[in-house]
Amino acid sequence: MRQATIQRTTKETDISLVLCLDGGEVNVSTGIGFFDHMLSALAFYAGFGMDLSALGDLHVDSHHTVEDVGIVLGQGVREALGDKKGIRRYGTAFVPMDEALCRTVLDCSNRPFLIFHAPMPQPVIGGYDSCLTMEFMRAFAMNGGITLHQRCEYGENAHHITEALFKSLGLALKEAVQVEGESIISTKGVL
Repeated sequence: MRQATIQRTTKETDISLVLCLDGGEVNVSTGIGFFDHMLSALAFYAGFGMDLSALGDLHVDSHHTVEDVGIVLGQGVREALGDKKGIRRYGTAFVPMDEALCRTVLDCSNRPFLIFHAPMPQPVIGGYDSCLTMEFMRAFAMNGGITLHQRCEYGENAHHITEALFKSLGLALKEAVQVEGESIISTKGVL
């Protein structure tokens, strides 16, 4: 089983993660309802087992919690992938959500980078600041060693756009972490 257990405690957050890339139960509790929904959808569509709990300084705002969960989840994926031997490496997914269409393309390359083009028409989604989606994706990509490109092709509802981004990330990860052989997919021979 490709698994990782991560614990991260700072003055702003206390986060615990148990992640299995090969499936299992999904339990998420961050204190931010909409974010819990997005993380659960990401894990479901990726086919991951995930037990994640986060206590954060929500009396300040949600930023530290969302960003730090991105850090921890990225670290978890990176650790669970190990030497990346045999994985497909690349993943692509389009997800429609009502009027919105979003695309995620990624490479588990050990070369972290984020390109994010997804304007949010509304600033808040059920108490969740929609600008935090980009913060999560950046923290996830940088700490996961993932080249991540995301784009909202079109959309008018920030809830739909955000949900399509998280679901397409899950589907693209599911494709990229599939084991298809025994060698490292790189002309360099290492990732």
